[in-house]
Amino acid sequence: MNYQKLDAALATALNDTQDPEEQSLAVFIHTEQILNSAATAVLESLGVSNVTSGKDIFTATLSANAISQLSEQSWVKYLKRSQQLGLVNKIINTGKLGL
Repeated sequence: MNYQKLDAALATALNDTQDPEEQSLAVFIHTEQILNSAATAVLESLGVSNVTSGKDIFTATLSANAISQLSEQSWVKYLKRSQQLGLVNKIINTGKLGL
């Protein structure tokens, strides 16, 4: 595992992972702009979708082992944890200000 390519949130999540084969970590994969066919094949084999030429950021839900494998690839710049967004059900009180 090349920890220099991981952000702090992802490194922490990896340490908390119980099953290294479970695809449970949502990540952004930042790569070189031009990917060769071998790099494209690696991404596709890990379940990354929409791998097209000219893209340099991909998203995927990966296992700890897959993240380790990607971190060792020379064409991967860095890996960043993606946080799952939730809906906010909150009423905002926008009272009027008076003079």
